[in-house]
Amino acid sequence: RTDSEVNREEILFKFLDHVRQTGGTLIINGDLFDFYFEYKDVIPKVYVPFYYQILKLRESGVRVHYVLGNHDYWVMDFINDTLFDKVYSNDVKMNIGNKTFYITHGDGFLSWDRGYRLLKRIIRSRLFIWFYRSLHPRIGYSFASWVSKKGKHYIHSDEYNQRILNEMEIQAKPFIDDGYDYFISGHYHQAKELQMKKGKLIILGDWLSFFTYAKFDGKDLKLHYWNNNEKS
Repeated sequence: RTDSEVNREEILFKFLDHVRQTGGTLIINGDLFDFYFEYKDVIPKVYVPFYYQILKLRESGVRVHYVLGNHDYWVMDFINDTLFDKVYSNDVKMNIGNKTFYITHGDGFLSWDRGYRLLKRIIRSRLFIWFYRSLHPRIGYSFASWVSKKGKHYIHSDEYNQRILNEMEIQAKPFIDDGYDYFISGHYHQAKELQMKKGKLIILGDWLSFFTYAKFDGKDLKLHYWNNNEKS
């Protein structure tokens, strides 16, 4: 692993330790892994330190929920039954206190993502998953790593980021109008908190460069930038 990957892992583990000390519920909104594909008897060993951190969280009483993303959709019983309290393969609707939340990983929401939406249906189909699991894990992970490295383009121009924000505001509006207080999305590698007339749109950013998270204090949901010295 590269030095930057090790550094990001250390920062993430400090944050998870902070969550363990403060308590509550942690909801991870997809793309936790660069690529995760679980076989019946094989899980990727490179993530063992992270597995340990999540199990420590749960042992401390923190509930950990996981919304699957486009990099880590293909899970089985280890993720579903052993590691997390609850795993969601689709968008999540939930009430916390007197607030209502719509949580989506966000991939495929953009109106111009027609080709991606078709691809998404294919790679999440039972036939595709069956075929991929028939490959030897070394072949499957080598191919996925190659595809992932070719597709890394997380830094966009300000104009493109604004275009995405405008589009996600349009996509969030029907949910906000329908009574949701918060529409929360990941995926787009920008950290944005946008107050709308009846609610709020939050795009969570990432832990590659932003190190952002949203925190609900019982009254409002706000976007925060992680500070290693944060106490509350």
